[in-house]
Amino acid sequence: MRPEADIAWDAGDMGCGELVVKLKLKLRDEAQPGFVIRLTATDPGAPHDIPAWCRLTHNTLLFHEHPDYFIQAKGE
Repeated sequence: MRPEADIAWDAGDMGCGELVVKLKLKLRDEAQPGFVIRLTATDPGAPHDIPAWCRLTHNTLLFHEHPDYFIQAKGE
């Protein structure tokens, strides 16, 4: 079941390197701890890259069904 999102961002087919940098900035600038962002990413590497990035950064991947990824911003 898809969670409710506080903010949404369509990254289109942006590649992993640029995508994760912009995602980090978006979470920092627009999300409170605990906020959920709905990321739409059509890049073919996203199904591998987004879960790995979440594990590395300790942001919680709540749900994913390519191309949609629901990520909860980590707490302070």
